[in-house]
Amino acid sequence: MASHMPNSGRGESSGAEGLLVFPCEYPLKVMGLSGTVFQATAFQIVGRHVPDLDASRVETRESKEGRYVSYTFRFTATDREQLDALYRELNDCELVKAVL
Repeated sequence: MASHMPNSGRGESSGAEGLLVFPCEYPLKVMGLSGTVFQATAFQIVGRHVPDLDASRVETRESKEGRYVSYTFRFTATDREQLDALYRELNDCELVKAVL
C-alpha cells in the first residue's frame, strides 16, 4: 500500500509541503476499490479521528473504469498526533489501497 505520511516532527512536514501550523486545513486522499464496504470503512476511520467531519467537504472521484474510488477528506487538523494516528489506522486497513 502506498502512503505519504507526514513527518512525526511537531509543526513540520517534508518537501514542498512546507511547514504545518496547527490547527490547519488538511486534505487527505484515501483510495480503494469502489463499493459501499470501502466507503463505509473509510468514512468510519476518518470519522474516529475527525469527530466534526463535514461530509459536504468530502470529494469523491471514481477511476475511469469505475473499479476504484478516491475520497478527499478536507478537515481542520488539530495536531501532528491526530494526523499520525489517522495515517496509521488507514495504512493498517487492508481495504485501503493508498493514502495521500
